[in-house]
Amino acid sequence: MKTVMCILSVLLIALSCSKDGMKESVEADNPEIFLHIPAGFPGLNSSVAENRPTKYGVELGEKLFHEKRFSGNNTISCASCHNPALAFSDGKQQAVGIYERVGLRNTPAVQNMAFMKFYNWDGNILQLEKQPLVPIITHEEMNSSILEVIGKIGTDADYRELFKKAFGDASITADRIYRSITQYEYTLISANSKYDRVIRNEGERFTDMEEIGYATFKNKCASCHGTALFTDQSFRNVGFPMNPNPEEVGRGRVTGRSADQMAFRVPSLRNAAYTAPYGSFGQFPTLRSVLDYFDKGVLEAENLDPILKENGNRIPLTEKEKKAIIAFLETLSDPAFIGK
Repeated sequence: MKTVMCILSVLLIALSCSKDGMKESVEADNPEIFLHIPAGFPGLNSSVAENRPTKYGVELGEKLFHEKRFSGNNTISCASCHNPALAFSDGKQQAVGIYERVGLRNTPAVQNMAFMKFYNWDGNILQLEKQPLVPIITHEEMNSSILEVIGKIGTDADYRELFKKAFGDASITADRIYRSITQYEYTLISANSKYDRVIRNEGERFTDMEEIGYATFKNKCASCHGTALFTDQSFRNVGFPMNPNPEEVGRGRVTGRSADQMAFRVPSLRNAAYTAPYGSFGQFPTLRSVLDYFDKGVLEAENLDPILKENGNRIPLTEKEKKAIIAFLETLSDPAFIGK
């Protein structure tokens, strides 16, 4: 009996050592990718620590991001709506998915996700790893299921090899799909615009018009679009034209509170020049149309943002101020980020 127990103990130790060795080997061959936090940016969100990007995790995630077999008819990928050339937006009023079905809202840009606290216009997603399933199962987007996706790519030799490199074995699971796509998205950091280089004293300077725009922006826009992300990540009803779809209630859809009706997440203005049209359902074709609307006066609402209420439901802007603000916003464009 003692001999049997001794043999079992040796086997268990051997198996344990084998697993540890395999884990160390995977980690050595698949190094973690360091996420640089740009000056002034907030810290990484808490989910990143549990899903740190790795060399092959990101490579797999990027491949999956462009995979059209995610959709029911193999025509739509994540990149179909999040085009790298448009700062990972799509240039359309509302998202267009499988069979040209039109979604409820404008496609938000995918940038600096590792620093965000909420995702989607209404903030219904708090952990980015839970986001990829949403478009997969949504009728107007990919109209599929994660089991269908796994079935389609499960026998693909290239995918099996990448999953093995990223996770230690070739098993393709829903969790691994979500984690790898998210790892890729965590690396999409935009912080090398002209604005950034000016702030970092790297030899560039604002033009006179951009300087005026920056001063005007800080005076009239930074209450909502402050911080290095150019969003305070709050939810506000700013009296924009309302989506005619009766299903739209904004943040209220998540919280059920009347105070959150038609309130939306304040979008980042980084790369705004690439991400037209603007608004939760693409109400505004240009940046100028947004500024004109604020100047003329927004829709009244019981929960209208106090900043607007205190100013007669508007943000008064002169012609020169509008041109200057737009000139400044264009300095937030990051050409190096486009096409990543």
